[in-house]
Amino acid sequence: MKKTVETVKNIIKDPGSMAQQPANENPAEPPVESQGTPVAKDVAQNEPKSEQPIVSKDGEGDATEEAKGPSKNELKKRAKEEEKVRRAAERRAKEEEAARARAAEEEANDFAKQFYGKLPLNQSQERPNRPRDTIASLPDKLGQNVLLRARIQTSRATGNKMVFLNLRQRIDTVQALLVAEEGKVSRPMIKWTAGLPDESIVLVEGTVDKPVEEVKSATVKTVEIKISQIHLITAPESRLPFTLEDASRAENELEAADRQLSKVLLDTRLDNRVLDLRTTTNQAVFKLQASIQKFFREFLDSQGFTEIHTPKLQAAATESGASVFRVSYFKGGAFLAQSPQLAKQMAIAADFERVYEIGPVFRAENSNTHRHLTEFMGLDLEMTLEEHYHEVMEMLDKLFISIFRNLREKSKKEIDTVGRQFPCQEFKWREGPEGTLKLTFAQAVDLLVEDGVDRSVLDDISTENEKRLGRIVKKKYDTDYFIVDKFPMDLRPFYTMPDPNDPALSNSYDFFMRGEEVLSGAQRIHDPRLLTEQLLKKGIKPEEMKGYLDGFRLGCPPHGGGGIGLERVLMLYLKLNNIRRATLFPRDPKRLEP
Repeated sequence: MKKTVETVKNIIKDPGSMAQQPANENPAEPPVESQGTPVAKDVAQNEPKSEQPIVSKDGEGDATEEAKGPSKNELKKRAKEEEKVRRAAERRAKEEEAARARAAEEEANDFAKQFYGKLPLNQSQERPNRPRDTIASLPDKLGQNVLLRARIQTSRATGNKMVFLNLRQRIDTVQALLVAEEGKVSRPMIKWTAGLPDESIVLVEGTVDKPVEEVKSATVKTVEIKISQIHLITAPESRLPFTLEDASRAENELEAADRQLSKVLLDTRLDNRVLDLRTTTNQAVFKLQASIQKFFREFLDSQGFTEIHTPKLQAAATESGASVFRVSYFKGGAFLAQSPQLAKQMAIAADFERVYEIGPVFRAENSNTHRHLTEFMGLDLEMTLEEHYHEVMEMLDKLFISIFRNLREKSKKEIDTVGRQFPCQEFKWREGPEGTLKLTFAQAVDLLVEDGVDRSVLDDISTENEKRLGRIVKKKYDTDYFIVDKFPMDLRPFYTMPDPNDPALSNSYDFFMRGEEVLSGAQRIHDPRLLTEQLLKKGIKPEEMKGYLDGFRLGCPPHGGGGIGLERVLMLYLKLNNIRRATLFPRDPKRLEP
């Protein structure tokens, strides 16, 4: 500041000194002032202005500040930082180079490199025809060399000399270990194996050995695999949304745990269904589903039934127009079949005598419950009768008993697997002289009234009262399976035959498991005139059902049948509590994918 004032004083004393400076190109421009230091007015008005503005000592002044740039201290500081970054980069580069050199040396000296690594994407380059083993067969192969393909469910390394793997094939798991051994298993092989992500698919070769103690974490507990070779077939590209260990935990384990455990919600499972289906529980569930279909087919084949396949596109609604999916069909419209009912009956009119079908069924019901789907698998049958509709009901009863027996005798392993995650009381049914419990609709209502339900709400039995009836029956008769007969006519479809003694009732029945309906059936009307009357009563135009009615006008024998919901039977037998768990890729009002 002092220097600036002295400069001004010198100019005042020697105004001639300014003559040596070039004239101001814009004399009208006001003088530049240093901040806080006014310039003498006579100098500003009478003397030409210097090209360089006068700047205060502390560096203030816009133009000068831009011209000067950063200070020496700042430049030194920047240089130090740049040098620090440069040295760090050099250090990292040297470390990376050293790591590459070590890796190259290890690879060059790795005696086990042919025993591990990634297989080619396309493995069809050759076919050595080496047989593959299954995890389930390993207990019988103690001491033998085996080759198998499996997923890595979990892995655990102990230092750089050993890694444990839990290998999985469907519902079977086994422990495998890789131990460093000179000339056979190298440390790079251990490191590579330990780095494989969970759910990788690997080809493993090794010797079946006896573990020091029983392996509690695997389904195969008495043996383990000592790995000699391991090759990667494929691995997940991204992080898993949940672990299969978390997805396999039982509800009671989550509740009893003294620490926080991850719970995988049903929606999360269904959003990532491919991963969820890999659990041993789900593998067992859908193996059981396939078994139920197999037992259904085998029993009916033994009883002289013919398997048929009916169209799922129909010109008219089977039962109720409110619960069908309408689809465009060229220039007109069509409906997705609610059941194969009409086609089954026409097959009977065509003298097939006894028919069954396993196929999809569609229901446009906006029901977001634990037991409803918009698409499910129907197990349907239809047969002629000779004297009484109970012939059909008894055939269906024998069918269910056959399925239950086969599940108990042939599917114990799968049932036990599911039971570890969904523990429940074993499913019970009655056999012997007393046979299956059969109640009339009126008797079922009486049981509910005795248990405290108001009779006025029992014109039909609601879902909650069905469950209540199931609890009453289990307590009183010690069975999870029973039949209710003689439903009111108003509750049944138009093709149901009325009771010959009471037209308010029908020759119809429902079958129940654990208090929930799994089958609905009846004797059907085989007379076209009576069918037409019932159509009109239900508000259906007979001309819309012309193709169906024409079959009966050609003459049709008395007959009856029933439709079973496959997923419901599976859900209730295993007590899964939600039908979506018994469905591969569920479809409901809120879900169309995956």
